[in-house]
Amino acid sequence: MNELQLLNQVTAFIWQEGDMLDHAEYQAWLDLWTEKGTYIIPIDPEETDLENTLNYAYDDHHMRSLRVRRLTSGESISTSPTPRTIRSQSRFRLLADDGEVVTLRCAQELCEFRKETVRHYTADVTYELLRSGESFRLQRKVIRLINSTDTLTGIGYIL
Repeated sequence: MNELQLLNQVTAFIWQEGDMLDHAEYQAWLDLWTEKGTYIIPIDPEETDLENTLNYAYDDHHMRSLRVRRLTSGESISTSPTPRTIRSQSRFRLLADDGEVVTLRCAQELCEFRKETVRHYTADVTYELLRSGESFRLQRKVIRLINSTDTLTGIGYIL
């Protein structure tokens, strides 16, 4: 597979993931992950040692499941009323491909509508995708919000 074909394939996978999140297809989203996959939102956008620093989120399999349960239970004040989101991803760039794991980075603009207010969250997102047959599984997703060191409102959904 040439680089353009691979870029098209991983772009389609990431667009599908974003669509699942925007339409609250959380079980399908959970199924995209490997058992040891990590979902990370660092506070410091320059931090490289994410395992040993404070993050907004550092979710393993168990924590991702708990996050989805909280979002769907209707019992969390941060998700009531349920926010509506639309995300756009662009500027896809392949960073590495060792034949097993594909690493890429893209830009993400997420718009949230909740309680008559629209908020925008912009981020660089780095993905590590494990090849799985003709598709991929999420192994690592790092969301570096451009305003992560500023005061953030409660984020009651998955970025």
